[in-house]
Amino acid sequence: MTNPTTDPVIRNYREQISDNDLKILEALNKRIKLVKSLKDYKEAHGLSFYDAAQEDWVITYLCRANRGPLSNEGLREIYGLVLEWAKREAARLGEAETQ
Repeated sequence: MTNPTTDPVIRNYREQISDNDLKILEALNKRIKLVKSLKDYKEAHGLSFYDAAQEDWVITYLCRANRGPLSNEGLREIYGLVLEWAKREAARLGEAETQ
């Protein structure tokens, strides 16, 4: 029986997954910073931050670009969370700056 902690193939896959997780984390943090910058700009110019049409466009754009294996349903669910959390984190960062 293979030991998952010493099997080189399992270890290699886990390393690749960990590397990919770090890239996802980096991309999420970059997205949050960009969203905060956009929020600051829009607020400084008297514009509403939330734009439902833009969020719909992002999801549609990503679904068209998606080649799988992630299903479009899964993409919509995950990206709905990403969009929501990016807005929350950008707001949190803005609040932290004013304190």
